[in-house]
Amino acid sequence: MNTAKSTLLLAVMTGLFLLVGDWLGGRGGMAFALVMAAVMNFAAYFWSASIVLRMYGARPVEPQEAPALYEVVQRLALKAGIPVPRLYLIPDPALNAFATGRNPSHAAVAVTEGLLRALDREELEGVLAHELSHVLNRDTLTSTIAATLAGAIGFMARTALWFGGGHRDDNRGGALGGLLAALFAPFAALLIQMAVSRSREFEADATGAKVVGYPDGLVRALRTLQAASEQVPMRQADPSTAHLFIVNPLSGRGLGGLFSTHPPLEERIARLLARPASG
Repeated sequence: MNTAKSTLLLAVMTGLFLLVGDWLGGRGGMAFALVMAAVMNFAAYFWSASIVLRMYGARPVEPQEAPALYEVVQRLALKAGIPVPRLYLIPDPALNAFATGRNPSHAAVAVTEGLLRALDREELEGVLAHELSHVLNRDTLTSTIAATLAGAIGFMARTALWFGGGHRDDNRGGALGGLLAALFAPFAALLIQMAVSRSREFEADATGAKVVGYPDGLVRALRTLQAASEQVPMRQADPSTAHLFIVNPLSGRGLGGLFSTHPPLEERIARLLARPASG
């Protein structure tokens, strides 16, 4: 299912590039857009994880630097039956984390410095189990491609607004089309992120609780992370990647809370508490 979603997202990206290419330059523009779409699709599949990690200044963390982090991840990965992912540390006092990578063999988990300082061991275990569940469920590729697509939509919207369909005879119509594209694009990107994000968060919560054996640590961690994100959002959080994180990194910032890419916290917690404990 997630492979089909990823393929669909890449097809959507190609279609959007071709439409904008035709709007801006006719057949020549479409030919150029086709080449750009091929490059973007290749980059989205092979390099999107690295791009996202660089966006947040994430650096590889060594076992001696964070022994508790490594011990928990290694134990949970063994229980989940997946390779141990690469671990990264984000230099940010906010409390958050995300997983990325095109498959379990090329996965990475990034946590903020604030999260490592604030959570106790059981809460950290819950958060990491949630992130490893994204790897186990093979939805990290889909979510990372969605982030790339959202960024591409924003780029194309700015391009359409700047050039305004210059190849067309009706320049006013072209300018209007460019303006409409620029206004519509953020909402289109948001809808894509929300469609990818909401159901997978419930699934990762449930899978994470199953891997650990009980939901208590994750429940406490979600409450702590949500409260912290509303007070101290991530300093460099980008709306195109907000859906990757375990809680919305944009909470309390403009429209970030109103158009959240995450399901309501209380609903997530209620579903977790309704699950029977497992060994």
